[in-house]
Amino acid sequence: MAQYERTLDAKGLTCPLPLLKVRQSLSDMCADDVLHIEATDPGSWRDFESFVAQAGHALLRQEERDGVFYYSIAKGAGR
Repeated sequence: MAQYERTLDAKGLTCPLPLLKVRQSLSDMCADDVLHIEATDPGSWRDFESFVAQAGHALLRQEERDGVFYYSIAKGAGR
């Protein structure tokens, strides 16, 4: 089973709240820490891809099952 430093439940939140919550969670995590996110907003798929690319984080997992989107993001160094 995967290990995460933190889990964020963003189910039921709509854009831009899931992304804002992810940014907030990552802000006080250490480099290479992994944040696991569960969301129901379909826009989060595109939003998280763009965010990690621009912010220097790594998208380790991106999966959709039964209307729930699962993500794992590793915080980038120096962020």
